[in-house]
Amino acid sequence: MTAQLNPRGDVAVLVPAAGAGVRLGPGRPKALRLLAGEPLLVHAVRRLAAAASVHTIVVAAPPAEVAAVRGLLAPVAPVIVVPGGGERQASVAAALAAVPDGPTIVLVHDAARALTPPELVESVAAAVRGGRDAVIPVLPVVDTIKEVGAGEVVLGTVDRSALRAVQTPQGFRRAVLAAAHAVGGDALTDDAGLVEKQGVAVSCVPGSEYALKITRPFDLALAEHLLAAGG
Repeated sequence: MTAQLNPRGDVAVLVPAAGAGVRLGPGRPKALRLLAGEPLLVHAVRRLAAAASVHTIVVAAPPAEVAAVRGLLAPVAPVIVVPGGGERQASVAAALAAVPDGPTIVLVHDAARALTPPELVESVAAAVRGGRDAVIPVLPVVDTIKEVGAGEVVLGTVDRSALRAVQTPQGFRRAVLAAAHAVGGDALTDDAGLVEKQGVAVSCVPGSEYALKITRPFDLALAEHLLAAGG
């Protein structure tokens, strides 16, 4: 199975896109919801494919939508499409297993972060290429954060200076991510958490405001505004 973008690239990007996205309301799987007339997944893949060091993109699609997703993405970029799993971790593992020989850096990216710029893809990949085992893009936390207990009573104010909001793509040396998935364990919300459990140091690079996660109808409206403004 061959679907190369840049044959000289050293990066494979995995896109787990099998989730239902219930917080966006009833409808198609989240990655296939429309943003300005095109599915989120199309926007995401188009930006990933524009990153010069990307060799391969593997999408883990809803099992019933594999053929449809393959046809949807064919005009956008050469992409490998595989059936996803019931949980995000299983979808990432399925996509990782489909990566061909060659790429030594693996990025994992949320299709819901459909406006992520190619520059952020390259920044994460460059940090791994520079010797980091695992890299995540982050933004400072700007809101005041409260710890809340039973009855919605405030227990205290959290020091936000050491807190970061985490985005994707998250980058890994291929061997590091493969080893973490081989061990498995409890389902986690991101792959950085999976490698953290194996004692791997995770480094941060600056994220992007455009890499917002489209989870709620408000996020979708914001993304449409950013697109209309040239984002």
